[in-house]
Amino acid sequence: MAAQGGTKMTALHTASRMPEGVEIEVRNRHFDFASKLAGNWLDNDAFKTALFNSMSISFPIGEKSFIDSVKAFDKNITDVKLRAEMKGFYGQETVHRREHQNYNELLCAQRGYNLAKLESPYVRRVEIGRTRASAKMLLASTAGAEHLTAILASKLLQGWAMENADTQIKALWLWHATEELEHKSVAFDVYIQVGGSFKMRKTMMRLTTFYFLRDSLLNALCMLCHDKQLWKWQTFKSGCQFLFGTQGLIRALGAEYKTYFKEDFHPWNNDNRELLEDWQQLLDPVA
Repeated sequence: MAAQGGTKMTALHTASRMPEGVEIEVRNRHFDFASKLAGNWLDNDAFKTALFNSMSISFPIGEKSFIDSVKAFDKNITDVKLRAEMKGFYGQETVHRREHQNYNELLCAQRGYNLAKLESPYVRRVEIGRTRASAKMLLASTAGAEHLTAILASKLLQGWAMENADTQIKALWLWHATEELEHKSVAFDVYIQVGGSFKMRKTMMRLTTFYFLRDSLLNALCMLCHDKQLWKWQTFKSGCQFLFGTQGLIRALGAEYKTYFKEDFHPWNNDNRELLEDWQQLLDPVA
């Protein structure tokens, strides 16, 4: 197994810099949540539950836009290895879209949320991108978003935040996290291969981070308001601890997030194949 940590990968003679031995497998999983989404499924905590539910709302629209942004350069990529990884990326993100759409529809039906209203910030963002941004800018945004999801995925697979979660819902998030690690370098490698600049990459990452955090937090607050939990002291306390505490989101992801702004960054500079292999064995048991 590969060593886990910050070891940098050496450049390969292909457009893909995904390490040997990593495979992008499309697992056609289905999840049945029954009525579990009606309650505070994460640590019996209203804020944590609302924040993860809010992130799920963004996924079907966001992942469709990720697929489209990479597909826009399909004809530019001739490297066989990278093309195979792109195909795997499309397949995984398509299944993620389906399962999170089901999650979101069940969530809103069980809790009385307006799904169209919650989706509207992401719909607007995609429409603005189509009219105002170049194809390369959209690809840079996808590369940045994939880094955000990859570092969150890594923490979730290491046990962060999900220890006291409903078993079925936790299974979806950890399956999703495993696949995010598998394909974490695809959009980035395509961006580099088509001549994407360091400057554009940094700019689009800042914009992507701002809008993702803003929209996720606003939707979480909207959910909490609907549930009459927004103005409770426990909600405020939990939110501050989860975002800014010593084990909170900002500190958990901050150091790895900053590596994206180094010119020699690559997603596999953080070689977490050992973590990935452990979870792949759980998802894909040997017959």
